[in-house]
Formats: sequence, structure tokens, C-alpha cells
Amino acid sequence: MNSKTTILTHINPELRLSSDAPSLRIISLVPSQTELLHYLGLESEVVGITKFCVHPKEWHQSKNRVGGTKQYKMEVIDNLQPTLILGNKEENDKEQILTLAQKYPVWISDIKTLEDAYQMILEVGILIQKTEKAEKLVLQLKKSFLQLSSFDSSIKAAYFIWKAPFMVAGKGTFINEMMQVAGFENVFKDQERYPQVELRDLSKRQPKVILLSSEPYPFKEKHLEEFKSACPKAQIILVDGELFSWYGNRLLHSATYFKELQRSFF
Repeated sequence: MNSKTTILTHINPELRLSSDAPSLRIISLVPSQTELLHYLGLESEVVGITKFCVHPKEWHQSKNRVGGTKQYKMEVIDNLQPTLILGNKEENDKEQILTLAQKYPVWISDIKTLEDAYQMILEVGILIQKTEKAEKLVLQLKKSFLQLSSFDSSIKAAYFIWKAPFMVAGKGTFINEMMQVAGFENVFKDQERYPQVELRDLSKRQPKVILLSSEPYPFKEKHLEEFKSACPKAQIILVDGELFSWYGNRLLHSATYFKELQRSFF
């Protein structure tokens, strides 16, 4: 298996073969991977999702919810008796994942780059017996991002994910990768993961653009003024966080979205 995408080490790797069973019962603890399962053609096989799994809408309304991405309702999970649980290293709580892994097969992705995302899609395809459709999706994604290959990451930008405290995306994150793909140079690329920052220090980084994400914190128009006050020379933009941070089939929309952003700066 790819070193970036692994089954927890104390789980017998043969457990991944449980997906061959006719009674496949999957719980997804990751919104983007939940949407991927739907895209690849599953329906009744997915028995549980989190409250943040908002796509597809019909699953959000009808599937059993096992809690959030960090806190799970263990009794609900036990009642669902999953044959496979899909998680993610960054999005899920390690201790709770380890607890679940003592009872159920757990598969964990670790996504920092587009290549990681492609590998995850392929491996999920294998797990759920949808290899051909997963391969086709990866080829489609690669083709879509080729249209952006002529752009250098030259526009200095800061990407905010949270308020109170203010937090930005740093290096070692999928968002940082997608910023580069979209043509932005992350002014916080010298800091790991999601550092806390002070707005009063933002101007020292000299971002030309400040990107305010729609998730996990839902930045709105009402938040623009305080950023303008802190960094008056920067352009402030509200962006679709799903297209910068979801790493399943939602990436099909990212390249077109990034191209529209690029037209504003290049």
C-alpha cells in the first residue's frame, strides 16, 4: 500500500478484503470520502456518516449519523456493526480511531498532495469493488488540472480557515497544495499545518490576496472589514473552502473554479 495511505498498523491488512463480503457495511468519518463513496456508486452499503457529511444532500438527510469528525457516538457505531470504517489522519481523532480499530476494520487516508488524493481514490475504489470507476475519475481529474499547469505560484496569499483565534493554512496541508495549484504562494508556507496568527501582524507578510474560506469557519461579507483594516493593500476574497480542501470527486469542480480566480490576478 502507498505509505501515505495506510490501514492502522495493528490491524491485519487482510481485513481490507472484508469488502468482498455481500454484507458490506461502511461508516465514513470524512465528508469528502463520503461523497466519493456515493460518486463511485454505493448506496445501501454506506450505513453511517458524520453530521458534517453534507454531500450528497440525500445522504445527509437519510443516513445514520455517528457524530462529528472528532467525536463519535460509539453506541450508534456498535449498533450499525460496520464491516469497514473510512477515516483520515488529519480529520479524525487518533485515540477514538484506535478504539474503533480494536473492534472493526479501519482504513485511514493521509492527504497532503494531489497525488495523495489520487492514490486515496484508487485505493477506495479497490476497497469497495469500484476500481474501474475510480481509475476513470483519477484520469478525469488529472486532465482537468492540466489546464492550470501554465500558471506559476506567484500571487502571495494567506488562506484563513478560522476566527477566534485566527488560523491559517500552512505547509504540510492539502490546502497549501491547492493554493499552489491555483497559482498562489502561501505567505505562511514557513509554518506547519494550521498556525494561529494575529491580524495586527498580517501586513508584515505582505499578502496581495487574503482568502477567507467558507469552511470550517463560515467567513462572510461582514468579516471583510476587519481584514481590510489590518491589511489595507490586500484584496480580500471569500472562497469556496470545499474546492480547496475536499479531496474526493469534488475536485472535479476545483480546476474550473481556480481558473476563474486566476483571471482576476494574472
